[in-house]
Amino acid sequence: MNSVIVNENRETFVSGKYDVIVAGGSLGGVRAAISAAAEGKTVLLVEETDWIGGQLTSQAVPPDEHRWIESQGATASYLEYRRKVRDYYRNKENFSDETKKKECFCPGDSWVSRIAHEPAVAHELLSEEVGLYVRKGLITLKLSGKVCGAETAGDFVKNVSVMNLFDKTVKKYAAKFFLDATDCGELLPLTGTEYREGAESREETGEPHAAAVPCKEDVQPVTHVISLEMKEKLEPCDMIEKPDEYEYFLNKKCDGIPLFGWEYPDARTGKGVRCGMFDGEAAPGSLGFWSYRRVVGQRNYKSKVNEVSLVNWPQNDYADGGVYGGSDDLYHAYMAARQSMCLAYYLQNDADDGKGGKGYPVALCGKSVGTKDGLAKAVYIRESRRIVGRATVREQDVSVEFNDKIKRYDHSVGVGHYAIDVHKTVVTHTSFYSPTYPFEIPMGALIPVRMKNLIPACKNISCTHLTNGCYRLHPVEWNVGEVAGLLSAFCIDKNCSPAEAEDEHYEEFEKLLVKKGVQLHWSEETMDLDKYISGVKG
Repeated sequence: MNSVIVNENRETFVSGKYDVIVAGGSLGGVRAAISAAAEGKTVLLVEETDWIGGQLTSQAVPPDEHRWIESQGATASYLEYRRKVRDYYRNKENFSDETKKKECFCPGDSWVSRIAHEPAVAHELLSEEVGLYVRKGLITLKLSGKVCGAETAGDFVKNVSVMNLFDKTVKKYAAKFFLDATDCGELLPLTGTEYREGAESREETGEPHAAAVPCKEDVQPVTHVISLEMKEKLEPCDMIEKPDEYEYFLNKKCDGIPLFGWEYPDARTGKGVRCGMFDGEAAPGSLGFWSYRRVVGQRNYKSKVNEVSLVNWPQNDYADGGVYGGSDDLYHAYMAARQSMCLAYYLQNDADDGKGGKGYPVALCGKSVGTKDGLAKAVYIRESRRIVGRATVREQDVSVEFNDKIKRYDHSVGVGHYAIDVHKTVVTHTSFYSPTYPFEIPMGALIPVRMKNLIPACKNISCTHLTNGCYRLHPVEWNVGEVAGLLSAFCIDKNCSPAEAEDEHYEEFEKLLVKKGVQLHWSEETMDLDKYISGVKG
């Protein structure tokens, strides 16, 4: 979506200078800015939308987490954020007294997330924390801004150009370090940083399940999440006008299965899976789509409320094309939004309601996502460009198929866990799912092979198309961003590059990470790993 602007060794006027510039107010970007500012560094945080927080807020995706998240497997700051979320709901007058008493509860009563909550709440909590450093003069926040160019000198980034998306004016800003926290890794081509994109080949990565032939355009689909409210009865103002694209998506199929309907292809087996709108609808004890990413659940409230669910389902995975790196990016981003609006129309008018009728009383709900039409402020992007780093995480490093224990790194900078979950890609329409062990994040995956003052802070660390499928979720992105911010501050204080920080100062940097509450290794004892292994392999 950006043209590459890389100018070598040219002096230029800059509008401001900072210690650290964070390109992208994603979840990782927010955490990077906060962690650098907490170390006393001045930070410029640039975000395209008017909401910070990325997939948690503007993209409207509640946290995808692992089974140990209530006590471990994330940074202390992430666990503290989860506590703040629950405290927020505990303070709501209409929230259930019974639920309030529970130490751990899911605000939305969702089954995919242990702490599904409204994006608007996430934005409020993250903005409060960023605001503390804005008032201290340590963070300068530029909303509705986009990094559109960069100037480099050898292996260093000198400055970046930032466009105001309202008036299209462009200003340049310099910094000692630049953190790429965009969801597409947009700073990488702009700075000439070596990167990978799309699906690598088996020959390149050595991964058993990698593609036979590489394809840069073959990325995971995007989803433009839409927020729906379940009402008792729809009013005329609630009715969705039939989208022009409706027939196209209604007639579209995925593996021979209609895109819109209650059956979808399972990535694990390739076979169709029957689901329903509500729990128990498809079969006794079955889970429904409505409760999948529900963020307002009636059981958590004293009096009657309209439930709200965020629609990020197989039916609105947009697989007709990618949204970065091509001339038709804007078209595909637009069509992803139209697909979601078509799905909402389908649910309201044509979906089998399981009772011999058609449609459900669902209405667009913009309150939870901060928009008028109920569409999230930004499209949810699963896969990013990825740096070529000193270390690269591959399938065989994490998959239970090729290991009998967790792979440990001497220079770990965090932990995480999620299965390799690659949604049906946009070119070859290939999906892949594979269980993984709990994994660690090698420091080398955050260090480019050449550039000395650029650090990835989102989903753009040195992983592959396959392992991006397990390193892309909320706790890991938060961890990556936090470490990126700390690493930039550490390198400024030491007057060294990230590579030198790893080679010459890792023990000292490790102490900083531990002090800040970054979990570096998994404990087999506390995880009951033997039980876990038998479960995933049995």
